[in-house]
Amino acid sequence: MRGLKLFLIGCFVLCRFLLQAQKDFTKYALPLVSTQNEYQFSNGNVYPCIGLPFAMNHWSPQTALNGERWQYSYNAHQITGLKETHQPSPWVGDYGQLSLLPTVGEKKFLEKDRQSWFSHKTEIAAPDYYKVYLADYNVTAELAPSERGCMMQFIFPETSEANVVIDAFDQESFVKVIPGENEIIGYTTQHSGGKKLLPGNFKNFFIIKFDKPFKNYSTWLDTSFVGDVKEVKGKRTGVVVTFNTTANEKVIARIASSFISQGQAQLNLSREIGNKTFKQVKEKGKQAWNKYLSKFVVEDNRLDDLDHVRMFYTALYRMLLYPREFFEYDTRGRIMHYSPYNGKVLPGRMYTDNGFWDTFRAEHPFFTLFLPGVSKHILEGLANTYKESGWLPEWASPGHIKVMIGSNSASIIASAYLNGIKDVDINTLWNATYKNAYHVHPVLSSVGRAGVMEYNKLGYVPYDVINESAARTLEYAYDDFCMYKLAQSLHKSPDIIATFRKRAFNYKNLFYPKYNLMAGRHSNGNFRSDFNPFSWGGDFTEGNSWQYSWSVMQDPSGLAKLMGGRKIFVEMLDSVFKMPPVFDYKNYGKVIHEMREMQTIGFGQYAHGNEPIQHMIYLYDWAGQPWKSQYWARQVMDRLYQPTADGYCGDEDNGQTSAWYVFSALGFYPVCPVIGEFAIGSPLFRKVKIRLPNGKTLIINANKNNEENVYLKSISVNKIIWDKNYFTRGQLQQGGIVNFQMTSKPNQLKGTKEKDFPFSLSNEK
Repeated sequence: MRGLKLFLIGCFVLCRFLLQAQKDFTKYALPLVSTQNEYQFSNGNVYPCIGLPFAMNHWSPQTALNGERWQYSYNAHQITGLKETHQPSPWVGDYGQLSLLPTVGEKKFLEKDRQSWFSHKTEIAAPDYYKVYLADYNVTAELAPSERGCMMQFIFPETSEANVVIDAFDQESFVKVIPGENEIIGYTTQHSGGKKLLPGNFKNFFIIKFDKPFKNYSTWLDTSFVGDVKEVKGKRTGVVVTFNTTANEKVIARIASSFISQGQAQLNLSREIGNKTFKQVKEKGKQAWNKYLSKFVVEDNRLDDLDHVRMFYTALYRMLLYPREFFEYDTRGRIMHYSPYNGKVLPGRMYTDNGFWDTFRAEHPFFTLFLPGVSKHILEGLANTYKESGWLPEWASPGHIKVMIGSNSASIIASAYLNGIKDVDINTLWNATYKNAYHVHPVLSSVGRAGVMEYNKLGYVPYDVINESAARTLEYAYDDFCMYKLAQSLHKSPDIIATFRKRAFNYKNLFYPKYNLMAGRHSNGNFRSDFNPFSWGGDFTEGNSWQYSWSVMQDPSGLAKLMGGRKIFVEMLDSVFKMPPVFDYKNYGKVIHEMREMQTIGFGQYAHGNEPIQHMIYLYDWAGQPWKSQYWARQVMDRLYQPTADGYCGDEDNGQTSAWYVFSALGFYPVCPVIGEFAIGSPLFRKVKIRLPNGKTLIINANKNNEENVYLKSISVNKIIWDKNYFTRGQLQQGGIVNFQMTSKPNQLKGTKEKDFPFSLSNEK
């Protein structure tokens, strides 16, 4: 009898394991979250991105007209196309676009003419699948993506005028109809947004193969049809193909593209789509997503946590979209890429569509900790970028663009290498980061270090030399800390090590004792006589002194000493949340969306919708009051993240704002990624299981966790009491069980001693 009981228990456990293994996590990841945006106010600034993790191509329904950068708006009522997109942000713009739209009746191709009414009631969006009913045409359109292609399925009514509009967009494009093969081939050169340096041969080649012969076709150029001409090239080109269809007939379009060549586009189509059915392509996409999403299993049966679960997997999905793989496979399966820097086709990996000003903070540390293979490949791409352009990327889309500040590629490289990613071309990467520390790009001030000569001479960037001087100084000082640690690890000369260590303290040169905050300085050493800590822009980047003064990730304890000690440091931290959300916009000449987003969220001067201040909540861990980090982390998670159309509180930014949420929901955050320590906050779920890359499992338990019990009574790691305010990389990577004992009252005895604080450069021995 006892044996039978054990057998039944074993069967139950096995069945539960199999069910968990088969669980579809994509149903919790919601692409429509945060798609309600406009120029004046961001609720994420994302579109429903249908594509595989890190894929070269993404796909999205398009509601925009005439090249509007907000290509999908939740408030819109018309669909203008199903679009191949590479847009990482509406502020950066898109490139390599292509769209298809099924219509019925008269042939129309301009967006304003071809668009169709739709409703969210008949729209389904998942990471691996999109479906919409186009009411004006009585057509249902579906798409399922691959890495470099897509399969679309259009369900038409009975008609002799079933059309598919193909739009290769503007700036110069080309289409060619091959009727005997039911194919459309061509290319688009379109790219927009910001100052970009792209080679003259930049093209996105595409192939579209239908499973049904055309009844007829009409190519178009700019605003007019040119008839049944098979080839057309010009500013904006496209074609409308027409079919005879029976009721509910499915017309299939198999699509792929390539930045290398037309032949490579054909190869990508054969390899990724081939003769697969729509169901097979969709299922492969679902498997690709579950490969990543299933590494994080939230086990929490509270009904009121379903929104948190959805938000968690939605944020995880957003993190896994970027950076984009900008490489392809040749006929022998070798990795090749078109270089958006020198226009050549070269071996090896390339990545793009990432702004390191945003993502160095948490997204890339997440890859290093949980997806080291991805991190290794990204570093390979960085080395190739340097070899091909002579510079590291700071914002790439697809090549270098002029936007944002800092040389934060140093943080990406140093934090990955120092935290275990060793099998990389570190000599090339070191040379690249070293060059960045002493030079600025001759055309793009966002690449390298603008104001670097003055910074290295004076210890700060003067505001009379270049705009955003204080923000640049603070970021360069952190980046110099990254260089210092990397130089140590690589056994560089004592002079090099000492130089970068000294520069890591340059943040002190901006400390304005009169205000206890950071401020811009003139090259003569004077602070601004008209300094206003509420003034946005000018010496700062998309923020003010209250938000940027905390950008001393390498030395929070040193910052606390500057401010007068831990007591005053805490008072200054508290003040961020207590002050009214006022702002001075004179430096911009207008109210920008980041100001409105700060003003409306109810957190005083804490502007979580933009990156520079996101780590600030965790600085209480360096001040002996970790319960305040716990409180504010939960406040932000609960109040500023919702799985709704307006779910984020600002720009999502290539996964960074999502990464803040994912880390914080697990209960810790990488304030200073290079060190490999994670400041402890307040876990969101009662239980999370994480499958680690080394095959081990990390289980995070938060006993008695609920909306009231946000504080930590105690922590144990593998049954050993842990009193410090941080975890180490080694602790997390060894797996095992982390137990948080949650309570409704702050434990003001735990984590109050300096020995419990995370690393600070000033305390380094």
